[in-house]
Amino acid sequence: MKNVGIKISLFVNYFVFAILLNSVGIVILKSLENYGVDEVQASALEWFKDIPIAIVSFVIASFLPRIGYKKAMLTGLLLSMFACIFMYFGNSFWTAKILFASVGVSFALIKVSVYSVIGLVTNTTKEHNSLMSSIEGFFMIGIALAYFLFPAFNSNSNPDAWLRVYWLLAGLAFLSFLLLYFTKFDEGNEIPGINLLDDVKQMAMLCTKMLILIFVCSAFLFVMVEQGIMTWLPTFYKRVLQLPPNVSIMMASIFALSLAIGRIGAGIVSKYISWFYILSFCIVIAMLMVIFILPKTIEAEVGVINSITDIPLIGYAFPIVGIFIAPIYPLLNSSVLSALPKKLHSPMTGLIVVFSALGGTSGSTIVGWLFKNYGAESAFYYTLIPMTLLLISILILYRLTNQSKYVIN
Repeated sequence: MKNVGIKISLFVNYFVFAILLNSVGIVILKSLENYGVDEVQASALEWFKDIPIAIVSFVIASFLPRIGYKKAMLTGLLLSMFACIFMYFGNSFWTAKILFASVGVSFALIKVSVYSVIGLVTNTTKEHNSLMSSIEGFFMIGIALAYFLFPAFNSNSNPDAWLRVYWLLAGLAFLSFLLLYFTKFDEGNEIPGINLLDDVKQMAMLCTKMLILIFVCSAFLFVMVEQGIMTWLPTFYKRVLQLPPNVSIMMASIFALSLAIGRIGAGIVSKYISWFYILSFCIVIAMLMVIFILPKTIEAEVGVINSITDIPLIGYAFPIVGIFIAPIYPLLNSSVLSALPKKLHSPMTGLIVVFSALGGTSGSTIVGWLFKNYGAESAFYYTLIPMTLLLISILILYRLTNQSKYVIN
């Protein structure tokens, strides 16, 4: 297989950051228990993660090709490794903020690089769509693993035992660093502009295109829904169904596994069915699940829960919504990126990451505020609003792409 070494490296890098980034919901739960903060204060961890992602992506994405994708990814992996070690010794809410700020900066470097390299190692839209969906699906598997990895280090007799997981995560980051370091690949020589100022100008010019504006709004709305659910699902299960913390965290893994199944499946189905019909169907089903399945989960009667097998079947139903919202992100990203010249992949990815980060922060913060002021039972109903707006934006995007062939040079 051509470029197999590069592709393996991309998968591994993304896998490591899947665990680190999306452990924020678990650390929020631990912060509520161990560090004496409330829901709104705990939700600040999302800001410390997502704002650095947005800022760094915006600042460096346009001229990252000049720096080098490999150097950028190596830097991100090293920074995350040291942040994990610092979290172990720091053991406080402010060190958790530093951890996620460092991971946010690192992920900005990783994601822009990964998305850009995908364009370098694929030649057709179908190849691009397939690799993008597969990598994003593997990312979700990493997230699911996090929900089992962290509880494995928990101890009822030692509230700090969970911190030992960061030694393992530091080791994974270092192994990923070594794999990438010894992987050789041609990074291409296409850059957005003739100098750094022109690079930024090329990125800004993308924002003037209606197609791009609607697309980034769609990305914003999707991540608002996904991250809002993912971050607060462990707390939802603990508060509503009164599950033990370990079981609450593991239950949230069902949502991540559903996302993985949905994204990998999307790469297959999209070869035969238009992305518009896939996404429209998925959003409608997701909204129906919030309307009909979520209330039944809230009203479920549960007895004493000691393990994940003691939970009634209805308790597993709501996280399956992930299957239906999963295809949205990779299909939209791949459709836009594969239509652009490769020299614009890096700045376009910068815009994707910026709006994704802002959407994730907004979603998590809103749900945290709703948890505090309206209770866990009502918080997730808000997702119907961004889902409705997302359906509208996808319809507009579909009409725009059908009106004419957008060519952005």
